[in-house]
Amino acid sequence: MRYTFVFLLVSSSLLAQKNITTASDATAPLHALQPDYPTPYGAASVQEVQTVLDRVYTYLDAATPKQFVHKTTGAIWSPGQAFEDQTVFSKGDFRPISYEWGVTYSGMLELSRITGSSKYKDYVFSRLNLIASAIPAAQKNDSKHVLHGLIHPRALDDIGAMGMAVVKAKKAGFSTDMSFVTKRASDFILKEEHRLPDRTLVRIRPLHHTMWLDDVYMSIPALLQLGEYDEAVFQFNSYRKRMFNPNLNIYMHGYLVDAEEHPEFHWARANGWALLTNFEMLEYLPANHPARPELVKQLKNHLKGLMSYQDGTGFWHQLIDKNDSYLETSATAIYTYVMAKGINMGWLDPKTYGPAALLGWNAVATRVNEKGQVEGTCVGTGLAWDPAFYYHRPISPFAAHGYGPVLLAGSAIMELVKSKNYQINDSAVHLK
Repeated sequence: MRYTFVFLLVSSSLLAQKNITTASDATAPLHALQPDYPTPYGAASVQEVQTVLDRVYTYLDAATPKQFVHKTTGAIWSPGQAFEDQTVFSKGDFRPISYEWGVTYSGMLELSRITGSSKYKDYVFSRLNLIASAIPAAQKNDSKHVLHGLIHPRALDDIGAMGMAVVKAKKAGFSTDMSFVTKRASDFILKEEHRLPDRTLVRIRPLHHTMWLDDVYMSIPALLQLGEYDEAVFQFNSYRKRMFNPNLNIYMHGYLVDAEEHPEFHWARANGWALLTNFEMLEYLPANHPARPELVKQLKNHLKGLMSYQDGTGFWHQLIDKNDSYLETSATAIYTYVMAKGINMGWLDPKTYGPAALLGWNAVATRVNEKGQVEGTCVGTGLAWDPAFYYHRPISPFAAHGYGPVLLAGSAIMELVKSKNYQINDSAVHLK
């Protein structure tokens, strides 16, 4: 990736050191010497961002199933046929019905809105049409087929983000009837998922009455799209009161309701889900909703905490406050998206948040390989009350959690650099 700089970028740390040691303040302005940044420094151009995103799109379009087939014979399934246990998605790297893909669909729709290109929207519509074509037949089969979780959800992961994505797609022009999915999402979140006596959504795994920070995203964005605004605010505040550390301005990952003590492990992606949820509440709540001022305050408090932990590479760490934990891509992309789009929406100061967002994107872009795969993403993760679990979670380019956040981050950065002029001023990135 190539970036434009006012000063020459020194590509070798040895050369940079030589320049510093051979120059003096009498012969050169030392403050203007170019450091050997580990991540490209400066604002990417629209075309540079577009190039990265199109690599991701091209990979995903090829790597996401486009039809159902018989697992053994490979015969293509078509509507009107029975949907059996042996009916599976055609070969691909990802499942187009997971919560991670609900985020990916959101990213594709946002890209279509920003760029005006229909190919991103068409990606979403074609996969949703495939799923919709099979639901009537799949409803007749109660076995553990590939659509079982969507039809008979057992966790918020199974239905929340997909329900959200369906409504967003319909707002973008998707005309196929998928009311079964949105109704299923509404029923499960509002009536079937486990709750505390005060109505707070809660899991019964890995221990009874465990709150997972992830669940604010697995439930609230769908509630917003379904118009359940007060329920969305209630759930967000229930989690915030128990799990947000006001001294660090970041969230713990898990909270065991029945425990006397609450060890805090500040997992990066879970903080991303909470931040993204906070942002979506501001985006979709009615303009006159009384919760808005407090939500803006919470968003800024959370970002204040997160920005204090951003690494010099532009990434954030797997455990946010543990600098010896690895640098993680999906969380970095989510934080970047929220900062950039918050500026675009007029909620965040471009002078304050823009440089951190641009650095975050530059970091994320280095993790998109030539195939368009997103590297450095933590795989699916439960929760724990010991550090080893988080430190040693694997990373993989097949971790679906990385793709939606990268698409969202790139779309927001693209809009940001179109509307705002960031330049190197006195050796640092500033809004012109």
